[in-house]
Amino acid sequence: MAERIEKTLFAPADKMRGAMDPGEYKHVALGLLFLRYVSAAFEGKRAEFAEDEFIDLEDPEEYAAENVLVHRTLP
Repeated sequence: MAERIEKTLFAPADKMRGAMDPGEYKHVALGLLFLRYVSAAFEGKRAEFAEDEFIDLEDPEEYAAENVLVHRTLP
């Protein structure tokens, strides 16, 4: 899953990089790094939650209680 997200995010960034000044591209790269960090944190917490039989993996409030950034519709 993480590999698919990385390919999806970094392919457009590589295309834009050729047409951008490096000073402008840093904003794109930093945004992608932030998204990657959030994705990794979410996946790590989801794996941790999967080991606990009392946690509902589809409940956003479980993630909010652990301060994990999550969109309201889980994958």
